[in-house]
Amino acid sequence: MAENHLSYDSAARIVNGFDDKHILVIGDVMLDEYVWGSVDRISPEAPVPVVEARRRSFMPGGAANVAFALADLGVKVSLVGGIGGDESGKKLKTILNSKGVDTTGVFPLQGRRTTLKTRIIGHNQQIVRIDWEDSHDIEDKFVAKICRFVQKIKHTLHGIVFEDYGKGVITQNLINRVMELLQGTKIFTTFDPKRGHYLQLNGITVATPNHFEAFDAVKKKVSLINEDIERVGEELRKQWGVQAVLITLGENGMSLFEADKPVYKISTVAREVYDVSGAGDTVIASFTAALTAGATLREAAMVSNYAAGIVVGKVGTASVSRQEILDVIPSKRNG
Repeated sequence: MAENHLSYDSAARIVNGFDDKHILVIGDVMLDEYVWGSVDRISPEAPVPVVEARRRSFMPGGAANVAFALADLGVKVSLVGGIGGDESGKKLKTILNSKGVDTTGVFPLQGRRTTLKTRIIGHNQQIVRIDWEDSHDIEDKFVAKICRFVQKIKHTLHGIVFEDYGKGVITQNLINRVMELLQGTKIFTTFDPKRGHYLQLNGITVATPNHFEAFDAVKKKVSLINEDIERVGEELRKQWGVQAVLITLGENGMSLFEADKPVYKISTVAREVYDVSGAGDTVIASFTAALTAGATLREAAMVSNYAAGIVVGKVGTASVSRQEILDVIPSKRNG
């Protein structure tokens, strides 16, 4: 049976513990562009809608969105990744800096563009997405540059998020070298995988795949049957060499797999779903923040479930505040 209970006092203790925490996000940074407009007719050139554009907006995407989400939760955030020497890269750093994200670890990559995803929105519905990107693996010299940055700041860190969007920053070499640097520390590490990108995660605390990524990682046909999910979760935990696996299941909630414990199922708290863009980013951000603030794995999973339920009710890549999380805890209303 799925569970949800997290007392308001417990949630408040956790989110109020974010203040003095420092989390590093390593991964594929992107810029999300939204072109907003209305649709009143079909093109005479092809059977497609004509969007009369009204405005543009920009938000961080990928690992940058995770950093943005952490900043909205009041966590001190540093970001590591690569951008191109283009306007998109400049705009992305400006947005992140305005939120207080430390971008000194966001380095220019020669011969690569900043990943830009342009979404065309008509009447609050996404019509098409256009991707501008380069996705080959980063060179060893860039891995070494990242490791030098991690070495420099690791004494201040409470958590590290590896955010893999398959654009070339997260490689096996990078994971291995960063994890070597963390030996003997108490830094929590979380990993958000990319479908089709197979890596070993030995030593990482928790992985947070969605159900498509989970089934893909064990090379099984996607299913939402409870028995299949439980087999996949346990298999993944052992295969990846992590302490726990948190599988997000969309409208079916989440399932947490820990060693020597029964699967912990959490039902969704989302009331309305408008846009799932960035929901996984919100999950790993809030989950990691909660772990660094002293939450158990189950408490952290419940906090992230509430955060995800809020963010899918917003249009466009979005994040949540700690107050928004507290405002939806049922026990607050129940006294």
